[in-house]
Amino acid sequence: MIDRSHELPLSGQAKALGISRGSVYYLARPTSDADLVLMRRIDELHLEHPFAGSRMLRDMLRAEGREIGRRHASTLMKKMGVEAIYRRPSTSKPAPGHGIYPYLLRNLAVTRPNQVWAADITYVPMARGFVYLVAVVDLFSRKLLAWRLSITLSADFCVEALEEALARHGKPEIFNTDQGSQFTSQVFIERLKSERIAISMDGRGRWVDNVFVERLWRSVKYEEIYLRAYETVSQARAGISRYLTFFNTGRPHTAHGGKTPDSAYYASLPAVQQAA
Repeated sequence: MIDRSHELPLSGQAKALGISRGSVYYLARPTSDADLVLMRRIDELHLEHPFAGSRMLRDMLRAEGREIGRRHASTLMKKMGVEAIYRRPSTSKPAPGHGIYPYLLRNLAVTRPNQVWAADITYVPMARGFVYLVAVVDLFSRKLLAWRLSITLSADFCVEALEEALARHGKPEIFNTDQGSQFTSQVFIERLKSERIAISMDGRGRWVDNVFVERLWRSVKYEEIYLRAYETVSQARAGISRYLTFFNTGRPHTAHGGKTPDSAYYASLPAVQQAA
């Protein structure tokens, strides 16, 4: 973990641990063990029933013998960064000063790598805490292009993942996200604009608009995260890194006739990009 007395700068320690620099300076209020248990179960229920709001989750938890009120459930959902997914009037707004962009993927045939990238954030439970995971995914191949862990929901770890994806894989024609404040932040939007990438955003609370990233979350949680009890951020990073490497290089996908994401991605790149 971070050692403020170490000779290595804090930014260097954060990089070595794979967490965002902003997380180092964040002093979190401790979350009780009881709330951590509830948050882990809410995460599981939300993955299975993404339409469930705080009232429904409260009732599901009470049916399991877990005492919780609606407001408490709502507070924990906000801390986790999750919300119920359903159609509703477009009245929700991003953070003050942040703009939103239209959804560009409706009826779009995604037929090649680097045509559309998408990013999303999910909650990762640990034995004595939690972190957030952001991933950048190529929608054609399902290849995971970059990822970062953070102990906060600030925009910086999302920008760091974006920077890595751009540096390693070029750039997409379209970049799709939800309307979360991390992705509507000026620093994230300006980085996309500087590369002249078309910006696409899901309808508010529309899980289906970013369905391929949601499928990634199901895989990584059921096949890795829920099977572990990470004690530290470095353990979480190591475990998730191993799994995501397997996801790219060893996990076949029926959408590509049993090819792995890496195989589907690199086999479809233009020859000049493969050589690079």
